[in-house]
Amino acid sequence: MNPMIPSFGEALRVWARIGCLSFGGPAAQIALMQREVVDERRWVSDRRFLHALNFCMLLPGPEAMQLATYLGWLMHGVKGGVAAGLLFVLPGAAVMLALSFIYALLGNVPLVAGLFFGLKCAVLILVIEALLKVAKRALKGALPWALAAAAFLALFVFGLPFPVVVLAAAAVGFAMPNAFALGGHGGGTAGSNSALDAVLASDPGRIAAMAPLARRAGLVALALWLWPVVLLMPVGGVLADVAWFFSKMAVVTFGGAYAVLAYVAQEAVEHYRWLSAPEMLAGLGLAETTPGPLILVLQFVGFLAGFRDSGPLGGIAATVLTLWVTFLPCFAWIFLGAPYVERLHDVERLRGALAGVTAAVVGVIANLAIWFGLRVLFSRIVDGPFALTLPDPFSLQPTALLLTALAGFALFRLKLGVVPVLGLSALAGLVLSLIGL
Repeated sequence: MNPMIPSFGEALRVWARIGCLSFGGPAAQIALMQREVVDERRWVSDRRFLHALNFCMLLPGPEAMQLATYLGWLMHGVKGGVAAGLLFVLPGAAVMLALSFIYALLGNVPLVAGLFFGLKCAVLILVIEALLKVAKRALKGALPWALAAAAFLALFVFGLPFPVVVLAAAAVGFAMPNAFALGGHGGGTAGSNSALDAVLASDPGRIAAMAPLARRAGLVALALWLWPVVLLMPVGGVLADVAWFFSKMAVVTFGGAYAVLAYVAQEAVEHYRWLSAPEMLAGLGLAETTPGPLILVLQFVGFLAGFRDSGPLGGIAATVLTLWVTFLPCFAWIFLGAPYVERLHDVERLRGALAGVTAAVVGVIANLAIWFGLRVLFSRIVDGPFALTLPDPFSLQPTALLLTALAGFALFRLKLGVVPVLGLSALAGLVLSLIGL
């Protein structure tokens, strides 16, 4: 018997839970979402989850937030997509606003840093778990494995642009769709015993019926995104600069926050002089260890710009404006594109293209896992040949290694859930901070 599709209220509770627990960047967030809606509740099948994820990987903006919006739309239409997307962002945005105030007024607070340090170590284990799960489900056959390895090397070793890697993988899948037939995008009924697939099987016209409202919602999102930019630009000032600059970021952030951080840092530090380079790194640290997408580092930058221009009210205004112009386009891309992407399930070559992206995503997650892991476990990273970044072995942090091992034991050996693992690691990080380690 297929499980029942959740009520809107039940889905809201789960999206809120995901939003509050979505620490550690896209890899960990995708892992958490997959655990919640695929593994534990069977609302969505592996195949449909990966199909949606691959589309989101092709879009500018935070892929995990857009994935939540896509899945929310599939289950409950536009209101479901809006709710899932907002609940993914708002908890982290509220925490980031509070921490931005603390940072602006007091600087770094050791106890808060200790708490988040423990969370980072637990998140590293969640990222590793995600990598293992996605690889097991998506890589079936020699070509998918080769494509995943090539994507990893292209990003980690050679530093190729993220869009180039993903589009190349899509081209391979388009040219050779049969090589991916055993994976999550193959035909047949494998992996289709989910609530959503049962509903779509009984109501084949559901997606077509949902499409017109989704397109209207996408156009409304575009209009809402642009109107503050149009209104503020003639006025000038910090808020106008914030609206214009972060609107540009919303359309070029392919590959997530890491892909544009260098450009953001250069413009915010050197051109606008909103903050210093060390403060930019502090903002990234906060974004890495608070719930929500890593792109919330832009919120920190916007807050400091407004705070230093007009005080606390200016900081709040700039925060709201930054969030507005950063995330409204994400809703537009999903509502405008998802109805068309859903049709690709039945087009063999286009399905193959998305399956190629699935394989590349494994390499992307591996790259993120190593990037994140190096910065959790080591205090100093040096440049290597090509685009490699290598750890200084003498900078290994024993406390980070201890907390990561503790989280790994709790997750893999004791089989504890996400909340207990995060709570245990945060508490251990706080204790170690209190005793001065």
